[in-house]
Amino acid sequence: QVQLLESGGGLVQAGGSLSLSCAASGRTFSSYPMGWFRQAPGKERAFVAAVSRSGGSTYYADSVKGRFTISRDNDKNTVYLQMNSLKPEDTAAYFCAARVGWVVSLNQYEYNYWGQGTQVTVSS
Repeated sequence: QVQLLESGGGLVQAGGSLSLSCAASGRTFSSYPMGWFRQAPGKERAFVAAVSRSGGSTYYADSVKGRFTISRDNDKNTVYLQMNSLKPEDTAAYFCAARVGWVVSLNQYEYNYWGQGTQVTVSS
């Protein structure tokens, strides 16, 4: 079992930056591929980014590629999402998730543990 706690959300103007963190409990954090997902009002939750267990491989949704960077620090049991050049359409609740398994997945239904989410609002 792992518990996840996101932080770092807030209100930012278009073109600005935010850095999200997701702290995990437990001593097996490095065994989980990790992902970030987001859900805008009235829309389904969508994949944003994912990172392999070692941090050596990363994956991004086309809509955030080149603007967002996912990383992890296994010594600190934390995964990060650096968001630059933010757009109003990035406004959503952002969730981190941990997957029990060897490989990364872009499918939210293949993730086992979820944080409670942190709100990101980008004003135009």
